[in-house]
Amino acid sequence: MMSQQSPTYLEEFRGSFTSMLRWPQLEQLWQTLREQEKAWYIYAVGEPPPEQPANARELDTFITEIDKLLRTEHDEDYCGIVYADKRDDPSFIKIYDPNNLGVSCGFSTNPPLPGWVLSLSKPVDLKAAMPPPGNRRRWWQTLFKPRQNPAS
Repeated sequence: MMSQQSPTYLEEFRGSFTSMLRWPQLEQLWQTLREQEKAWYIYAVGEPPPEQPANARELDTFITEIDKLLRTEHDEDYCGIVYADKRDDPSFIKIYDPNNLGVSCGFSTNPPLPGWVLSLSKPVDLKAAMPPPGNRRRWWQTLFKPRQNPAS
């Protein structure tokens, strides 16, 4: 009998997500997390990934503070910057930084990384695992490439 292999963190990260488009949907997501007795990793992208999941108090504090930050800095009548793999029983949640949205919604071949990730699986360093494309670096390098002196 073959055992089914669990998806890797990056496979989960690249999976299908649903937006918490309206603030009440986000409130329901937070309530779901608070009611679950699951071990969530809280990862601030750009910081070293956590080695241990958060305890219930740490999760509650994070939810309270990130909700305040999102409502203050994303001054819209809609949310739309929090995405979960499943609304009713989430295991992976991406929270985009209101000050670094880029193209976080819709389709983009190079969307920005989220500001924070909540996951049931242990995170990997997303910045190292998903480096930005080299096309901007190549563009910069060719823009100011040393000029050859023309033969006189």
